[in-house]
Amino acid sequence: MSITKEQVLQALGNVEEPDLKKDLVTLNMIQDIVIEGNNLSFSVILTTPACPLKALIENACRNAIAYFISKDIVVTVNMTSRVTSQKNTGVPNVKNIIAVASGKGGVGKSTVAVNLALGLAASGAKVGLIDADIYGPSIPIMFGLEGARPKASEVDGKTRIEPIEKYGIKLLSIGFFTDPNQPVPWRGPMVSTAVKQLFNDADWGELDYLVVDLPPGTGDIHITITQTFPVTGAVIVTTPQNVALADAKKGIGMFMMEAINVPILGIVENMAYFTPAELPENKYYIFGQGGGSKLAAQLDVPFLGEIPLVKSISDSGDAGMPIVLKDDGVMRAAFIEMGKKVAQQVSISNAKATLAQNVVNN
Repeated sequence: MSITKEQVLQALGNVEEPDLKKDLVTLNMIQDIVIEGNNLSFSVILTTPACPLKALIENACRNAIAYFISKDIVVTVNMTSRVTSQKNTGVPNVKNIIAVASGKGGVGKSTVAVNLALGLAASGAKVGLIDADIYGPSIPIMFGLEGARPKASEVDGKTRIEPIEKYGIKLLSIGFFTDPNQPVPWRGPMVSTAVKQLFNDADWGELDYLVVDLPPGTGDIHITITQTFPVTGAVIVTTPQNVALADAKKGIGMFMMEAINVPILGIVENMAYFTPAELPENKYYIFGQGGGSKLAAQLDVPFLGEIPLVKSISDSGDAGMPIVLKDDGVMRAAFIEMGKKVAQQVSISNAKATLAQNVVNN
């Protein structure tokens, strides 16, 4: 049978992107349509390589062609991606800045930030990671880079820092420039200047996501970053107990302040339960149960999942090889799934921002 490009677009116009609530044709996600007799091929341009709905969208496209045109057509669907960006991040060629924050210390924020960055990279994205915890940088230890020093290069007459690359992502930490055995007794203005340099003076290249590991609390560094660089969204890390949840709520409140106004991409509940290695099916909720999901529901923000309290997570960080890189099926899958959910929320946030801007312009 003879089919046309217009028929294909009309059929695929009935396939809705589940998160963005518009059809694929309106979103300009259908490209490279090729028709050769009874063979049809086209590309679906997803908003992130980490899209958790990839299989669902592909199946919907095949069904639409079969239902609206013919079941006899041989369909080839190329599922590819182009990460969206809602605005200029202030860092050349960086599409999205993701802040990872917590209201208090000791909740595993850096562990989540590291494995989130690596999980996004494992899904095919180009990722960078900034350790903005000036007073307690942990990225050098968690990547086995103690004593490492970034190189510098001249670009257009300006000295640029070259981030260190390891495990497929680009890294910068104040820990690369200071003595690990000495404290950093800097006042606020010095801290703010140092943090800006990690963004402005580095040659990051093209990145889909730049993950920023913020220090605990709601201090100078948070304000400097959120008011200097348009942050796409924030991931909040908490543990289940009420003390941590109360501080996490304050952290979320800071991002929601009118002067800051950073979207909350979701809440991660770390150390959600303990699972002994010899009893992998057992869950012991030693810090309480469901606190993170309840807080997410209360504040109407996404819940990104539970990360269990497992010794191998801390051991991996201490050994310089984060758990997401290891062949640990459950833990690797948990962090990669979290990464997909974060990427999903980034796409939704960008789409909402673009729609709002179009309304203003019109």
